[in-house]
Amino acid sequence: MPAVSTLHGLIPHQGRMCLLDRVERWTLTEILCRTRSHLDPANPLRREGRLAGVCGIEYGLQAAAAHGALAAPPAVAGWLAAVRSADIAAPWLDEPGFGELAVGATLLHRDAGGFIYSFTLHAATGELLLSGSGTIVVPGRA
Repeated sequence: MPAVSTLHGLIPHQGRMCLLDRVERWTLTEILCRTRSHLDPANPLRREGRLAGVCGIEYGLQAAAAHGALAAPPAVAGWLAAVRSADIAAPWLDEPGFGELAVGATLLHRDAGGFIYSFTLHAATGELLLSGSGTIVVPGRA
């Protein structure tokens, strides 16, 4: 599917909390996004001037939200119910050497009550920085 130059309007996060810069490509089951927001000193997830590796979970789940909006419109708001198998390989995401991050998400399961996505973050060098999965429930649907 075609690239998407902006994620504003696809995900509920707006302003600086929209952490992804663009959708590079997507299919009915996968999405690949790119970002440099991890290098921004004004990133809203920074604490004491640093961006912890665990924040990569938010990046992955924003990619999942964008995928849901593109692959199965109309977009529905969901709540994060669980994060599983999170493997945080990089203690900090704000290392300049990581360059532009590749943020991927893959739809593993979808039903009326929600979604399960796996997600990954890779540095520009290909180094895996984080992987895991998340369960999103849609309130009022089951």
